[in-house]
Amino acid sequence: MNALVIAGGRRLLGEVDVAGSKNSALALMSAVVLAEGTTILHNVPDVSDTRTKAQLLQVFGAKTEWHGSSLHVDCSNLHNGEADEEMVRSIRTSFYLLGPLVARLGRVTLPAPGGCKIGARPVDLHIKGLTLLGARIDLVNGVYSLEADSLLGAEIYLDFPSAGATQHLMTAAALARGITVIQNAAMEPEVTVLADFLNRMGARVEGAGTSTVTIQGMSSLSPCEFRVPSDRLQAGTYMLAGAITGGDVKVKGILPEHQSGLVNKLREAGAEVSEGSDWIRVGATERLKGIRIKTMPYPGFPTDIQQPMAALLTLAEGTSVVEETIYESRIGHVQELNRMGANIIQESRSSIINGVSQLRGTVVVASDLRAGAALVLAGLAADGETIVRNVHFIDRGYERLEETLQGLGGRIVRIPEDELRAKRVGETVL
Repeated sequence: MNALVIAGGRRLLGEVDVAGSKNSALALMSAVVLAEGTTILHNVPDVSDTRTKAQLLQVFGAKTEWHGSSLHVDCSNLHNGEADEEMVRSIRTSFYLLGPLVARLGRVTLPAPGGCKIGARPVDLHIKGLTLLGARIDLVNGVYSLEADSLLGAEIYLDFPSAGATQHLMTAAALARGITVIQNAAMEPEVTVLADFLNRMGARVEGAGTSTVTIQGMSSLSPCEFRVPSDRLQAGTYMLAGAITGGDVKVKGILPEHQSGLVNKLREAGAEVSEGSDWIRVGATERLKGIRIKTMPYPGFPTDIQQPMAALLTLAEGTSVVEETIYESRIGHVQELNRMGANIIQESRSSIINGVSQLRGTVVVASDLRAGAALVLAGLAADGETIVRNVHFIDRGYERLEETLQGLGGRIVRIPEDELRAKRVGETVL
């Protein structure tokens, strides 16, 4: 186990090239099983989730090879396999293999999913949709078993515009007989990326990026090459790093329209934001002011940026209110930020943040991926040394986070936990 040690109080300055999107890569890595042959995904982020997903694909007969940031996946000899429960529970998108595997093989078994503990994440939308497509589903002792002689196109209405369910059902429907229409579909950029990938394989997907997605099922799909776009959530985190440290950070290689929710709120808080065709620059020369935020499905303010944004608002003048409408337990950062001197009161799904003039470095523990990012941002701005434990959560979604922040002038290092324990009490690392 490792920890991140941060010496705060330094302005971050410079430019960042953002790594590939974790969420897009994981969705594409489910869809690759639809085609017989070798698919090549470029710009795959080197994070623990993608490594685990590649290992899971091997359980079902896929051959995976990494060549730098390119992943080659040969799905010529797929078969049903017995996946390790611990592996499956470590990433939620393991569950998204059910639909495409049953479409390709006719039968599949897989333990129930896991992922970060940020609240109820029911799979009923997935199960309902797969049942409508003709899959027969059993859940026995925490293991899902699916069978289908042939999936059939269907009309599917999602009670909530879940990005995961939309992507899962799109992928399964690509090999179903007939036309599938998904109503109240998620509109996240990752849904559009998946549609582009499926169409590159020979599918016919229309309407991605709107609330109605139509999939014309095909009898077979072909392998292809595809580049994973940059990670909008990593990009948002680095933008916030520029603002929280009073610095000036330019994030490159992105689509600025995907950051509209965050950019508008940063400007409302008083941050200096400029943007071009493929970049956004964020800085802050004066103390920001408190604002209200409510997380919503895309194009609203993203739930995955809520916790890092809360870290920024702990130092804003006045009171901010952050309402989380999607994951009711996405509050693991609150207690830890308060340990650093923040003044946050949790009321149901809303965080009432009374801004303070300074945070203090201390030992904090990440409870999930984005909570970990929030604590790192707070540590960068805090007075003194911050130690962030449970770094494995951060490693799920950020590729070489400390190296990127070092490149911007941040003083942050990764140190094994046993090395930290061996040091004298009160001794600073940086």
